[in-house]
Amino acid sequence: MLALGTKAPEFSLPDAVSGRTISLDSFADEKALLVMFLCPHCPYVKHIQKPLAALLREYRGTGLGVVAISSNDAQQYPEDDPAGLRRQAKECSFDFPYGYDESQEVAQAYEAACTPDFFLFDSARKLVYRGQFDGARPKNDIPVTGSDLRAALDAVLAGRPIAAEQRPSIGCNIKWKPGKEPKRFG
Repeated sequence: MLALGTKAPEFSLPDAVSGRTISLDSFADEKALLVMFLCPHCPYVKHIQKPLAALLREYRGTGLGVVAISSNDAQQYPEDDPAGLRRQAKECSFDFPYGYDESQEVAQAYEAACTPDFFLFDSARKLVYRGQFDGARPKNDIPVTGSDLRAALDAVLAGRPIAAEQRPSIGCNIKWKPGKEPKRFG
């Protein structure tokens, strides 16, 4: 996992929704930045995607920048191509950019392991949270609340420290292109 305190890796990606290029600089004026690795096909993402969109709408105007990124190999998972990202964004009312990481270099730089995977950076763009949305999973009876991510968002926006105990995300592995798997998976 990317170490807490790590500076946010740079990125420059096409936003599958607007067609514009998005980068770390696109969020320079925001107090905090949430970088999420998502995709349309994963059942773990499907389980939380609408509650996630609703939760993030609550943070409009608070100084939170939000970007989703999909890094899956669209050759293996055609649903995760830019058209699939646009469909998912429309169906779930995502109101944030959704970058397409065709080269998979951004996922490697962030050490993203799965979808969904969440990385929260403070105003200095230092990593303060990398963990789960909450304890809900597709096959458990825990309600989807976003409690873990919400606590981290509230703390960083208030300038308070984030709880040291952070549970990693669980989901579908990033679908790496042949030969692109990070060394940590080898």
